[in-house]
Amino acid sequence: MSPAGLHLRPVQFVDTPVGRDREVARLAGGMQWFAAYEVIEGGAKRTVSVTEFERTLGVTDERAATLHRAITAARPAMVLGGRTIRFDQPQVAGILNVTPDSFSDGGAHDDPAGAASAGVAMAAAGAALVDVGGESTRPGATTVWEEDEARRVVPVIERLAAAGTLVSVDTRKAGVMEAAIAAGAAIVNDVSALLWDDRALAVVARTGCPVVLMHSPDPAKGPHGGSGYRYVLTQVFDWLEARIAAVVAGGVDRARVIVDPGIGFGKSLADNLALLNGLTMFHGLGCPVMLGASRKRLIGALSNEAPVEARLGGSVALALLGAQAGAQLLRVHDVAETVQAIRVWRGLRDRALVG
Repeated sequence: MSPAGLHLRPVQFVDTPVGRDREVARLAGGMQWFAAYEVIEGGAKRTVSVTEFERTLGVTDERAATLHRAITAARPAMVLGGRTIRFDQPQVAGILNVTPDSFSDGGAHDDPAGAASAGVAMAAAGAALVDVGGESTRPGATTVWEEDEARRVVPVIERLAAAGTLVSVDTRKAGVMEAAIAAGAAIVNDVSALLWDDRALAVVARTGCPVVLMHSPDPAKGPHGGSGYRYVLTQVFDWLEARIAAVVAGGVDRARVIVDPGIGFGKSLADNLALLNGLTMFHGLGCPVMLGASRKRLIGALSNEAPVEARLGGSVALALLGAQAGAQLLRVHDVAETVQAIRVWRGLRDRALVG
């Protein structure tokens, strides 16, 4: 089995576009410029410079031209009530789990007032968004009854929204989405890409709420199934491409869609590493990209089985990799440390751009 169709992965990044007119292209309107594409077609790979691409494939191949436009187009900011989230630079989304059994911080925020205080602290530390979840998605986690999940997240979201914090709700359930949006959540983050609950797509379409569509192998059953991949990068890309089309056909504005390749969800270590190394390809979907790799199992696998609480270094390394690959949203547990790392990275980028 070979990957179907043509795919483009931006490669050969440069410090500055100055003096390189028509030799480099800007990645998704952000802070990165690249000089070539890795062209993947029928299982074969070749590298084509941006200059050559615009003379050849960009003219003769409609699929290539479409991907190129998507990869290089700026991602417009999302205006969410009184808040705006920009996508021309990497933003940090803080993870706030109000669950007893999440893999990293389960049980740490079981009091609504305390949880909201932790979320406000994330915003103060530089998080552009706080992602509130009431159901663990770790392997083997028990499914939470919809009303119990809503009871966990709503009091926290209400407090955060009242404090002026931009909030997303991490849920698969339409009823929880409705309750969270009514409480002040501005974004839905669904690990099942609106496939677990038959009503979820209609809720997002009706409310006009932006949505994060995450890839998992069999989201209707759970986030950790699947039987493996042969070409994980292109297979995940194609799945998300089809899912975006279905969600848009269901009434969701494409400009309100964010994508997440689902690091750690039904994927092997090799799969996760391939997705991380190939992350720039996902800009071809034309949507902002969220990367959620914080404290994931792959960090332990690469560092002598380091336990969850000892994965800060790996988490920051992966967040920086995401920034380098142009990911617009970095979903993390350790907000202050990640924000500091991104600010230093941005300082380096700003200096490089001026020569």
